Amino acid sequence: MTDDDPGVALAGRPRHIAIIMDGNGRWAQERGLSRIEGHRTGAEAVRRLLHDVRDLGIEVLTLYSFSLENWKRPREEVDALMRLLLERLEQDLPELVEHGIRLRHIGVRDGLPGPVLAAIDHAIEATRHGTGPVLAIALNYGSRREIVDAARSLAESVRAGELDPGEIDEASLGDRLSTAGLPDPDLLIRTAGEHRLSNFLLWQLSYTEIHVTARLWPDFSRDDLLEAIRDYAGRSRRLGGVLVPDADPSNSHAPSDSG
Repeated sequence: MTDDDPGVALAGRPRHIAIIMDGNGRWAQERGLSRIEGHRTGAEAVRRLLHDVRDLGIEVLTLYSFSLENWKRPREEVDALMRLLLERLEQDLPELVEHGIRLRHIGVRDGLPGPVLAAIDHAIEATRHGTGPVLAIALNYGSRREIVDAARSLAESVRAGELDPGEIDEASLGDRLSTAGLPDPDLLIRTAGEHRLSNFLLWQLSYTEIHVTARLWPDFSRDDLLEAIRDYAGRSRRLGGVLVPDADPSNSHAPSDSG
């Protein structure tokens, strides 16, 4: 096993990795830099990560980039973050297209600046035919708001006579979430040593394995990603069942330890 090999067969790797990227401000403060410089360096870490995810055969990467609560930050920082997002979309789009990475936005459109929405829509359209990993950017996102919006959408369908209340189940609600069509995350990585979900993918993370690292996001490297994948692969995913070591894998009723 080399530093570039997680030592995990492709079938044992997570299909979908979600990341709460924490520590940009702390990283900058430790170096006497402005918070926006921390965010800028964090954006470079994202760029590196995309190469690693593609090389390792990960199908979906979801990044928590800006929450609904982040609007409470100083106006100067928020404006700088929006400018940085526009800059990165413009600079990185050719590379996304070249490598077949499909961009997807999850979150609320209302409240985002017009130029940001236009850039996101352009990037989504430009990458829609890609055959590589999906990059889902959680921008202006809050999980409770997402679930409320999904419930409201179901209620409107019931009122319109398009849906019977008795037909509402987990699948129908999941189809109204902004992540509809994507597999639930197998692995959640949170950096900077924090142990909160921070209103991120609360519905989708029901059975997700969680890996916390003390590494601040701008310093997150391929080695950190490989460590998280090895951690994930070493766990028994019973999903509420009981792991039966000698179970016949051909028996569809045997509890599974896979994601």
